[in-house]
Amino acid sequence: MAASRVKAFGNGTRYVEAGGWARTFAWSIDAIVVLFGLLMGVGALAALDDALHLGGGMLVLGMAVLLFGVPLLYGLCYTDGRALGALCTGTRLVRLRDGGRIGAKGPWAMVIRTVLLPLLIIAAVIGGTVDGSFVRTSIDVGRTRDLPAGSGVDGLPARTP
Repeated sequence: MAASRVKAFGNGTRYVEAGGWARTFAWSIDAIVVLFGLLMGVGALAALDDALHLGGGMLVLGMAVLLFGVPLLYGLCYTDGRALGALCTGTRLVRLRDGGRIGAKGPWAMVIRTVLLPLLIIAAVIGGTVDGSFVRTSIDVGRTRDLPAGSGVDGLPARTP
């Protein structure tokens, strides 16, 4: 493990930051799940339109609801910081302040990850600037557990030799 990935939360508890590839792979899995949900929703919306002849305005509203509703629903799985992408990569999204679980903000975190982050990347590539601060980070669950003297991270007891 690279010592440079060992960091400390705001309360001084140490953790191992997830690697770039793990973060990218976790995000990719989550984005694919959300995309699949969106495709299913569009199919259901098309079937509903075929049966009820909704109108253009209702279809646009339905698409907007899907764009934010699907990540919010998937985000309900994310309240402990471990949606499907995090489970596959052995990571967890935690609060930078104390390493605790993100809780009720999980659905919002999923919207940020799957809808707003791609828009932010596009804006940065076009030439915009991004300003702000992080309140969450991804940790490597296994390596954080293996830190000497335990991690003290919420829900991650230290392994004993």
